[in-house]
Amino acid sequence: MRTLTVYTLLICTMMSQACKKNDEKIPAAADTTAVAASAVAKVAYGTLPDGQAVEEYTLKNKNGVELKVINYGGIVTSLKVPDKNGVLEDVVLGFDSLKGYLGGSPYFGAIVGRYGNRIAKGKFTLDGQTYTLAQNNNGQHLHGGLKGFDKVYWHIAEVPAAEGPSLKLTYTSKDMEEGYPGTLQAEVTYTLTDNNEFKIAYTATTDKKTVVNLTQHTYFNLTGNAKRDILDHQVMLHADKFVPVDKVLIPTGKLKDVAGTPFDFRTATAVGQRVNEKDEQLIVGGGYDHAWVLSPADSGKAVASVYEPTSGRFLEVYTTEPAIQFYCGNFLDGTVVGKQGNAYAKRFGLCLETEHYPDSPNQPSFPSVVLNPGETYSTQTTYKFSTK
Repeated sequence: MRTLTVYTLLICTMMSQACKKNDEKIPAAADTTAVAASAVAKVAYGTLPDGQAVEEYTLKNKNGVELKVINYGGIVTSLKVPDKNGVLEDVVLGFDSLKGYLGGSPYFGAIVGRYGNRIAKGKFTLDGQTYTLAQNNNGQHLHGGLKGFDKVYWHIAEVPAAEGPSLKLTYTSKDMEEGYPGTLQAEVTYTLTDNNEFKIAYTATTDKKTVVNLTQHTYFNLTGNAKRDILDHQVMLHADKFVPVDKVLIPTGKLKDVAGTPFDFRTATAVGQRVNEKDEQLIVGGGYDHAWVLSPADSGKAVASVYEPTSGRFLEVYTTEPAIQFYCGNFLDGTVVGKQGNAYAKRFGLCLETEHYPDSPNQPSFPSVVLNPGETYSTQTTYKFSTK
């Protein structure tokens, strides 16, 4: 059984006793509810091959929305949100146990780093020194390498937050881990607000000049429990340009206008409406697997949204990042069996990865991903759920 954190119950008891002792009024029900709602349940989830115990943390807001996270990879294992009739269902792909995540997961729900997306030929240069990374994807470097941040143990602690239950995840990436220079102190905070927002705050510092580009790789399927593909999901991307790629999905170095192409999602469009058109970029990507360029002027606004007509679920994305990678599950092929025995077939999930452009360390015209000692890497992303 999943029980409330003893610490939270103790706080509630102490508050009540203190108020009675001082002959004051006990806080209104709404206030005590706010304290209780910040509780985080924790249960054992399994053991890693090196013997480390993995735990699953459950955050729940006052509306019943529920977010589950594990130490391994900082993975979001479940996210239950209501449909238009108030029915709570899981809207993220994943597995029922740790074994699935250890057995070749395509980054389901994970924190991705040290560099999310691709770096050409697994090489980049800083101050005249060339660094060599794993070529783990068609001769290119992908999502941090052979053991990126999605495959490491994150220390998790419950932290106070006014908006709702919150977890702080920390990981120290050692100098030259996966070929990256500098010891990187990474911190990711997950918060589930009472406005049904999943907020993610990333920070990092380094002791040596390095590159960093963190993101979150949750696959969404707003039908609930991945009952079918996402081709009817209506996507909006508030972007006038996207980043074209070559046959190994490395940027060409130029940006392209979305106008007149299947990449124009400035008005909500079903994923399946144009995904199979004979467009060169759709062919090389096997569908949508590209970065859309965001405007700094849109910070604080919804830069992307997804609407699923049958359930009525509506997802909005806010971010401080300069791009969003929209991936529509092109490489899922039914061989990955996930929750409740579901075989995740092609396009059974979509990702909206807020990040810098792919291959930025090798593209001088792209926004910089260099982090220097004394600086703090800091970005925020929010996934907000509602219905319509």
